[in-house]
Amino acid sequence: MSLQNEIIAKLNVKPQIDVEVEIRSRIDFLKGYVLNAHATGLLIAISGGIDSAVAAGLCQTATNELAEETGKDYMTVGVFQPSGVQGDIEDSYAVARAFNIKHQMETNIEEAVDEITLEAEYGLKNIGVHRHLSRGGKGNIKARTRMVVQYAIAFELNLLVVGTDHASEALTGFFTKHGDGAVDITPLSSLNKRQVRLIAVKLGVPQSILDKAPTAGLWDGQTDESELGIKYDDNSDYLEGKEIDPIILEKIEKQYLKTEHKRATIPGI
Repeated sequence: MSLQNEIIAKLNVKPQIDVEVEIRSRIDFLKGYVLNAHATGLLIAISGGIDSAVAAGLCQTATNELAEETGKDYMTVGVFQPSGVQGDIEDSYAVARAFNIKHQMETNIEEAVDEITLEAEYGLKNIGVHRHLSRGGKGNIKARTRMVVQYAIAFELNLLVVGTDHASEALTGFFTKHGDGAVDITPLSSLNKRQVRLIAVKLGVPQSILDKAPTAGLWDGQTDESELGIKYDDNSDYLEGKEIDPIILEKIEKQYLKTEHKRATIPGI
């Protein structure tokens, strides 16, 4: 078996999907998990990007159906988490409106990130390293701080934290370990980016979000494709078992092997 086929099987990506079937199965998956966990609902951080928009739509439908079927109160809580001023924050609110997410809150992480950064830099000085944290290092603090806040809220409301990571991100390790990768449940995990987009269109994700360049939002001007040097179309083609440029294939597989530690369980002895 080629490495490509091995990866596809491991990530459980289908070469083609029936969009309506995938939507239904993921809503049912969320419902079943909420019931088995005896939770009161789901928490989804809505970044204003396509992945979180799709997850938010699935979550809201799942908790609406649970409430109708059981007669009990179930809710989806949408959390907006800018760090300082976020120029596209209106897109997060547009998602909440599109899916009628009534329970929503904004938690600005800027001050918390700045304090953690200062403490880390102070710690470095204590061992003789006098420098500011790198852009990537501070970006990871943002991702992990967001999760700390999400879990604090989820704990108080007995909610499950929903992740937005999908197979295209898993393939390249494009997520923050113990950051956006630290969640309770991932309803998009076996979809590639192209398939997430197909579901987004069917769900009615606002056009402004469909048109945006994908970004993790960890620093100004950051985009997924420019940071990785891999286009999502090529990434999706790879996961659908299609032939792609050998140079790009090699780059994808090197990135996959380099980031294996992100997907693996924590090692021990």
